[in-house]
Amino acid sequence: MPTFPATGPVRLRTNLADSALAKAAKSGEVSSDLVQFDFCGPATANQGFKPMVREGAFDAGELAVVTYMQALDFGKPLVLLPATMVGRFQHQFFVCRKERSPMDPKTLEGKRVAVRSYTQTTGVWVRGVLQDEYGVDLSKLKWLCWDDPHLAEYTDPAELVERAPKNGPSLNDIALAGEADAVIPAADLLAHPDMRTVVENPDEAGRRWGEKYGCGHINHMFAVHRDLPRERPDVVREMFRVLKESKTRAGLPKAGEIDQLPFGFEACYKSLALITRYAYEQKIVKKLYAPEELFDAITIKLS
Repeated sequence: MPTFPATGPVRLRTNLADSALAKAAKSGEVSSDLVQFDFCGPATANQGFKPMVREGAFDAGELAVVTYMQALDFGKPLVLLPATMVGRFQHQFFVCRKERSPMDPKTLEGKRVAVRSYTQTTGVWVRGVLQDEYGVDLSKLKWLCWDDPHLAEYTDPAELVERAPKNGPSLNDIALAGEADAVIPAADLLAHPDMRTVVENPDEAGRRWGEKYGCGHINHMFAVHRDLPRERPDVVREMFRVLKESKTRAGLPKAGEIDQLPFGFEACYKSLALITRYAYEQKIVKKLYAPEELFDAITIKLS
């Protein structure tokens, strides 16, 4: 368990990926005399999620919002800041072989879909879109998965999830061979000439979704050890300031675009209300969390 000094600067082991939002903070262009970030996480932030929730490897850092909710389920010593590190409409992250065109998402019922992990936040959003926008009965989909959940205590629902064989074909191999009816891939497969999105005109579909719900799709937010706000609320407020100013230096959001990286509880509320519902309905968390329950008395007031 980390021990934070009662006064003065605090050095925090931090997992934060390179991004436009993080650039000014990571380069030192935006800095603080009170918060000293030790950016010791892996180059790909999601590779640090398991160490963060299983081993307490970081004092602070970005964390997939669904992973964070599962961490709450299992009593991990973390608390969320209302600071979004990664957000995007997920319609483009659902693809199939081109020869399957056209495909109404509803026709996927009874079919097999491949995804890296059942608990992946992108997958939770995609399933929520399929259910709410296309009327797909999620209980009729079978998910082929490769990776273990970030939380060791969680077990995938056996009636929904089939585990890919170890040392067998990769997700990309399965997708390109057409051995799954659709896939939620890593970014490298999105532009492959043999693949297309299941949802037609995904950019337009995302725009309509944003207009309907008044928010984007939050993927990663910033989390800290739960003792930090209790012991050093000044440090947490300063950390939030640094991240928010770094976002501003990046010119985000761009004019005319929905803010996919909202800061502040009110700005995050609509997106969090959806993803908490989806995670519960998809048997990923034990309870339906209200957005307020993801924060503590200090962090919920950050703005």
